[in-house]
Amino acid sequence: MEILNLSLPATNRFASNYLEQSPEIQSFFHYRYNEFTDDDKRVSELSNRSFPRVEVAEHIESFMKRFPSSEAVIKSIDKLKTNNSLVVIGGQQAGILTGPLYSIHKVISIIKLAEQKEKQLGIPVVPVFWIAGEDHDFQEVNHVFVPVNQKADKWTYPERVVKKKMVSDIQLNQEVCLTWMQNLIENFGETEHTNKLLEFAKEQVSISATFVDFFANIIMELFKDYGLLIVDSGNKEFRQLQKEFFKSQIFQHEAITDKLLEQQRKIEKSGFPITIEASEENANLFYYDQNMGERILLEYDRGKDRFVGKSGSLAFTREHLVVLAEENPAYLSNNVVTRPLMQEWLFPTIAFIAGPGEIAYWAELKLVFEHFDIKMPPIVPRLNITILDRSVETDVAELHLNLADVLSGGTEKGRHQFLESIKDKEVESLFSITKDQLVKQYRQLEAKTLELDRGLLPLLKKNESYLIKEIEFLEKKLDESVRLKHDNIIKKYARVDLALRPDGFPQERVWNIFYYLNQYGLNIINDLMTGSFEFDGRHKVMKF
Repeated sequence: MEILNLSLPATNRFASNYLEQSPEIQSFFHYRYNEFTDDDKRVSELSNRSFPRVEVAEHIESFMKRFPSSEAVIKSIDKLKTNNSLVVIGGQQAGILTGPLYSIHKVISIIKLAEQKEKQLGIPVVPVFWIAGEDHDFQEVNHVFVPVNQKADKWTYPERVVKKKMVSDIQLNQEVCLTWMQNLIENFGETEHTNKLLEFAKEQVSISATFVDFFANIIMELFKDYGLLIVDSGNKEFRQLQKEFFKSQIFQHEAITDKLLEQQRKIEKSGFPITIEASEENANLFYYDQNMGERILLEYDRGKDRFVGKSGSLAFTREHLVVLAEENPAYLSNNVVTRPLMQEWLFPTIAFIAGPGEIAYWAELKLVFEHFDIKMPPIVPRLNITILDRSVETDVAELHLNLADVLSGGTEKGRHQFLESIKDKEVESLFSITKDQLVKQYRQLEAKTLELDRGLLPLLKKNESYLIKEIEFLEKKLDESVRLKHDNIIKKYARVDLALRPDGFPQERVWNIFYYLNQYGLNIINDLMTGSFEFDGRHKVMKF
């Protein structure tokens, strides 16, 4: 396997500037992600803070008992318990079959960076994946895309979830899931790996009770040998470790919002868009009605000094929320602003692995962190990986395409140039002249019709339109005939787009790892993990 490093722009302007570490962007963060001396500063900062390492490690040990494990996992738990341990952490929603490829890229990034940091610093560094099980947007996690007829076809898990349930609480109907999954894998087309993949998938379904279980079982079976630890933010026992921090958020909620808005104004003044929707009413907490199975965003009513649900059906005093945090913290959960804070209070983080969108929203939190006299961890861009099949690489070469251009914008430009080159310019000109002459003749007929009988003008227009359409129909048929002679080349452009830029999006945002497990087998994970990766912001093309 060969790795090709390419310099490509990020998917948003802010992240592109961050990769370049421009001084203006860097002012929104506490550390540089690619400066070793900043790691030393971060270690020094963390050594002066206290963390519930043992309590968190014991929770993870208990939580992970039901998932695939290994000696490496046990070793990571033991490492986390040591008083100088650090973590590399990142997270994602629990997408079905692990969701888009970038979830897998994030796991790889966490593991590989933890390995690198441990060697560099000589300190135990543990890879931790934070499953965002408290999220309630089921529509974001209930589907994958499958290549069908040169397009990305959306396959949605058939069961509906109407209420805003946390994904951690969504039960998995094993029979329904198994049937849906078998159809999906079979649609990939049979390979020498298909039967083994079906067995693997059936096993993970059979031991999973919820969507988060299903996600975690797949991830851990694929990555257990690399010492990965996982937590579920929607887990009730995990919430017990957070009660004191919830109290801090409740007491300081106005300051959190004020600091967020202040930082957002600074970013806007620098000409960058804001990513977190915020207003002075934000309480930055959700209340989870476990009887109704609804997660309700709380806002702060300053006039009445109380917290209210957006629906207006809930109202809490500050004191009531504090009691709730102490006695039933499972009823509370974080939003996009407070989740990074909670993560930072629980884990001694040497690096947070972030996607392009996360980089932008972390920048908005700098003053929030400073309010609590702590710093944001170094925000390290996750690895951007494209899997390049050798047959697709051959197509790219034969079409004389630039791979970096294809990964950034697809084949549209090259395909357009090719289609222009095969056009019969003489025929194109003849059709253009014919239509122009027809229109001129009809203008003369129109003038005469106005003189003789205005009532016939609609018929004249209809007749003209009909003839133009007939000419254009013939023109289209001749164009299709020419294209048919070059159909093999045109299909190559479509194959390249489907593999590398499906429907105009990056491969990692559309395709799912199961497509590649079917193509290359379960060992593709080991192949990916043997890669030597630099966290330098460059795009990694892995040739198979």
